[in-house]
Amino acid sequence: MPEGPEVQVVVSTLERQLQDCMINNVDVFYDKLIAYPSVDSFCQQIQGQTFHTFSRIGKYLLFTLDTSILVVHLRMEGRFYIYDQQPPVSKHIHSIWHMKDGRNVCYHDTRKFGRMWLYPKTEEITKLPALKNVGYDFTDPRADAMYFYQQIHSAHRPLKMALLDQSIIAGIGNIYADEICFATRLDPRSRCNRISKKDCANIIIQMRKILSEAIACGGTTIRDYTSSLGVSGRFQIHLQVHARKGEPCPVCGHTIEKITVGQRGTYLCRYCQKRK
Repeated sequence: MPEGPEVQVVVSTLERQLQDCMINNVDVFYDKLIAYPSVDSFCQQIQGQTFHTFSRIGKYLLFTLDTSILVVHLRMEGRFYIYDQQPPVSKHIHSIWHMKDGRNVCYHDTRKFGRMWLYPKTEEITKLPALKNVGYDFTDPRADAMYFYQQIHSAHRPLKMALLDQSIIAGIGNIYADEICFATRLDPRSRCNRISKKDCANIIIQMRKILSEAIACGGTTIRDYTSSLGVSGRFQIHLQVHARKGEPCPVCGHTIEKITVGQRGTYLCRYCQKRK
């Protein structure tokens, strides 16, 4: 699944491609793709509107149009392809945005988990129903050490699960949670109620450092995720522990292990990372 940095790369690339471009009409081939409103209303309302601003909160893409706000979540394998002419026939293309300039923007999703919402522009973005359970984005200055401590200090769940909780800080996924835990030398199984304010300060520092570096590198290409708009992430060459099972720890040389935390595959060095 693309995480915050990968979603940011997609948003930035779409901005370069679609800024001030008008949608002539939209075809939807998989009704469940449209979470709100109905498919017919979605197609009618979006017709003739122009893309103006492009942003992101967590893993959600946000597009401001003339009178609407389009929200997209790619989920596991959602991608966008842009074709200058007629797109190829594919059972995995679930929507096509036909642009006024003749191009076609295709939404491709092998597993059909992605969703789109279209809301009136009058609604405040942070109060949109699709975002009601989404916390501060990892770039938001309000997501500071004290905020994180207050959110987790009474919980008994593992630290990694708190990092993955999008209602606390949005945009951190499995890859970056592992990297943050390693950078702070904390075992991802550490209980949240044992994490100190000092730990939280370090977590936020490393979170911002790691995710900003990932954005600068174009995200992380793991397995089958790449930006389908011609951008391939390079941050995977900087990963310290994630997906490095059996390799030596870059700090101490002991073998990196893979365990399960909250049903999520998790990579760590038992020697470098302290369990609290």
